[in-house]
Amino acid sequence: MRVTINVGFCVKNLAKGTEQVRQQLVKDPDLEVMEYGCTSNCGICRKYHVAVVEGKPVKADTPDQLLENINEYIDNVLIDQL
Repeated sequence: MRVTINVGFCVKNLAKGTEQVRQQLVKDPDLEVMEYGCTSNCGICRKYHVAVVEGKPVKADTPDQLLENINEYIDNVLIDQL
């Protein structure tokens, strides 16, 4: 059985540079990548690059770091829970 991991992005956060992360993640068949008008994480979304992975916000100072943090979260936290 294949498990799909949900990753969501706020459109405003995408516009400030996180779009390149979304484009990388869309290529992964195990991820369902979505865009939202708002992810209700406005406090961190204003300051950081943010993605919501299975309901948990993952943040970073740069898009490259965000991609790394998302992959690390999936590999080290989510896989054990799935």
